[in-house]
Amino acid sequence: MVPPPPGEESQSFVLPPGWQSYLSPQGRRYYVNTTTNETTWERPGGSGIPASPGTHRSPLPPTVNGYHASGTPAHPPETAHMSVRKSAADPQNLGSSSPGKKQSKENTITINCVTFPHPDTMPEQQLLKPTEWSYCDYFWADKKDPQGNGNVAGFELLLQKQLKGKQMQKEMSEFIRERIKIEEEYAKNLAKLSQNSLAAQEEGSLGEAWAQVKKSLADEAEVHLKFSAKLHSEVEKPLMNFRENFKKDMKKCDHHIADLRKQLASRYAAVEKARKALTERQRDLEMKTQQLEIKLSNKTEEDIKKARRKSTQAGDDLMRCVDLYNQAQSKWFEEMVTTTLELERLEVERVEMIRQHLCQYTQLRHETDMFNQSELERLEVERVEMIRQHLCQYIPTFLPVAIFLHNFTYYQHPKPDTTVEPVDQLLRKVDPAKDRELWVREHKTGNIRPVDMEI
Repeated sequence: MVPPPPGEESQSFVLPPGWQSYLSPQGRRYYVNTTTNETTWERPGGSGIPASPGTHRSPLPPTVNGYHASGTPAHPPETAHMSVRKSAADPQNLGSSSPGKKQSKENTITINCVTFPHPDTMPEQQLLKPTEWSYCDYFWADKKDPQGNGNVAGFELLLQKQLKGKQMQKEMSEFIRERIKIEEEYAKNLAKLSQNSLAAQEEGSLGEAWAQVKKSLADEAEVHLKFSAKLHSEVEKPLMNFRENFKKDMKKCDHHIADLRKQLASRYAAVEKARKALTERQRDLEMKTQQLEIKLSNKTEEDIKKARRKSTQAGDDLMRCVDLYNQAQSKWFEEMVTTTLELERLEVERVEMIRQHLCQYTQLRHETDMFNQSELERLEVERVEMIRQHLCQYIPTFLPVAIFLHNFTYYQHPKPDTTVEPVDQLLRKVDPAKDRELWVREHKTGNIRPVDMEI
């Protein structure tokens, strides 16, 4: 659209305030009220000869982001049936490209029905949780499935991690269960051995010592039975029962996000359909306008009015579809943020729970080992004392040796349990935040958040 040459309008007719004259691509003159966006083929002012047969006044719809409902730019004004945004390569080709395509190519890009800012023109986005490597910042895009030709959604990766964590928790519980079985079997064998009648006829002080040996086996068996019982109640059972319905909850969560994604895909398909319909209406209007210029039919003017209405309606339908699409994407976005933060919290909770119960396991081990160690030390003290007494009986005349044996006392410093201490050290170093950072660095799909689709 081009304005008339300077001075041409003033030579023939003075337009009222607020009105401007423009030429259509076919050279026809029409008039636009820049205040009300009213357009007409008739020269305004109530007098004068119409510029072309037939009068049509059509107020343009309200503008949105600089565009009318039918998609025409608000400035410079165009008739309501014109394309939303003309191709830069062919400014007079009405409907040559669907509305918003050029705008989308410049500012946004749609991948798997999700609209993202274009990498070349996007403004800088601030992470929602910049210093935490949070799930809500790094899993917006889809990732190519390494085992197939399809794509895996970022949320699906997070869900798989949660289910894997649940499986690891179950396997740890089964491991502790096997440990309990070993303890129970060991205690059973010790108790059985303590009832053995071998050397039962030994007499005197040695017989008493031998009886004490067998009794110590029974005591040790009791300690291991208590250890296995505590393992079951304080470690294995909590691990097994933690989040019993976790898989069901995750399945519901997966279906909810998947349904939102399907709804978003449906809305995107509706937008594309509306774009195509508007393009067809614009082409039809262009054809009828050309027929009017060459006056092929007396009914062409009425057909043009109908085509204008259909084109405007198609523009309105496109705006409605884009609005519904943006609403669906906004809902999916909100649910993604809320759900990923919840998955992040659940993972921290799971790691901390397992760490605490493994610490309880090592504590029980310490208690059992301390009993066993004290029992062994007691037996060793008895053995050394027996030898000392016998030596005192056989060497009473050798004074230096007798004095030494009389003053001799056996003492052994308690030794730490070297098998469990490394486990305690590593458990103290468990850090869910650090673990999450390493995992996110390896599996992230994209940190660019989606944006609204533009018309």
